[in-house]
Amino acid sequence: MKNERLKKEAQAKIDQANTFAHKWWKLRLVAKKMRESAAEMKDEMVDVRREDTPIKNFEIPFQENVWGDILKLNRVWVVIDNELVMKDVDKVLRKDTHMLLSAPNWMWKTTFLEKLAKNEAEGCEIAEWVNIWYYRQDFSNLDFENTVYDELRKYWPGLTEQDFRKQAARFQLDWEVMKSLVWDISEGQKWLVAFCALVFQKPWLLILDEPTNHINFRHLPIIAEALTEFKWPMILVSHVNEFVWQIRIDDYLDLDKL
Repeated sequence: MKNERLKKEAQAKIDQANTFAHKWWKLRLVAKKMRESAAEMKDEMVDVRREDTPIKNFEIPFQENVWGDILKLNRVWVVIDNELVMKDVDKVLRKDTHMLLSAPNWMWKTTFLEKLAKNEAEGCEIAEWVNIWYYRQDFSNLDFENTVYDELRKYWPGLTEQDFRKQAARFQLDWEVMKSLVWDISEGQKWLVAFCALVFQKPWLLILDEPTNHINFRHLPIIAEALTEFKWPMILVSHVNEFVWQIRIDDYLDLDKL
């Protein structure tokens, strides 16, 4: 908005300066000052990069006609006095259940989520048929040696090229980005790749470990809306309250209070 205002004001001054420049010498001095003022306005304009613009609204696809317990949490490891201790819990995630997992940074949350995503967490049981998508804050579940195109294509190989490109474009992944190696793109672009892959993956259980890291703040309400509308179980870890408050949360598990 500021850019548009400055652009209009600068152009108006330039138009006036062009008119005065053909008049007598005093008006030529005015014209010179107007051009200088217009140049200063252009210098104040903010350079808006493509990745600074909000992504388009999107939905996370889900499977219909499935019911029952998706994830059961009976026991979890917590840290008490610098020692790992197993604690009993009673949490069941079914369809359309969103749980916020809270704990201090030293509580091994990421380790727990890694084991959970592999269905190897002791005291936790995930239905065998469940398709899990685990968002890692370090993007290590992406193959950095792949091009962005190949990395996304492996999640939905049967999609037509037109629909594939259209879906990627919703996440600002144009051809310049798509032909780049995942290793070479920015952290913000890796985030876009990870969430685009999430949509292609059609998960039945979504595990998110600090998904706001590297995120453009303009994307926050769009991501929050998509997660709120997600119809399958979700486990969210986030220390950004402004983000969490925008998402529908149905259950809580605070490891520090067990």
